[in-house]
Amino acid sequence: MGQEIERKFLVEGEYKSQAYAHSRIVQGYICSTRGRTVRVRIRGTKGYLTIKGASDATGLSRYEWEKEIPLDEAQELMKLCEPGVIDKTRYLVQSGKHVFEVDEFYGDNEGLVIAEVELASEDETFEKPDFIGQEVTGDIRYYNSQLMKHPYTQW
Repeated sequence: MGQEIERKFLVEGEYKSQAYAHSRIVQGYICSTRGRTVRVRIRGTKGYLTIKGASDATGLSRYEWEKEIPLDEAQELMKLCEPGVIDKTRYLVQSGKHVFEVDEFYGDNEGLVIAEVELASEDETFEKPDFIGQEVTGDIRYYNSQLMKHPYTQW
């Protein structure tokens, strides 16, 4: 069992020139009930199936299980997903010993850019890049499973 510990921030400023890689991601949810999600993701030419549990009280930590699956299986599973899809480009930006994943959203979430950093512990320190803005860790409005149901452009 894996434990995901991450902090989430709004992005203010330029980040693309600092990225060492990027990829397009399309994902849907077979189940998006609060406290448990089952996600199907297509990232480039790879497919993934991910199960996430409920976040702790701080919103920093939760159970996560992920497996790579064949692309054709991911495409078939996407047909079983709830209405709505998350479409974004993920940019990877190194900052000190951490990598920030910066997601630029499209479609109904156009205009939203969020950065996440995964940590080994909840109190681990990290260097914030200059584009990091307000912290939104634990704010469920910014969870992808919620953005699918309540898109950013409709807030």
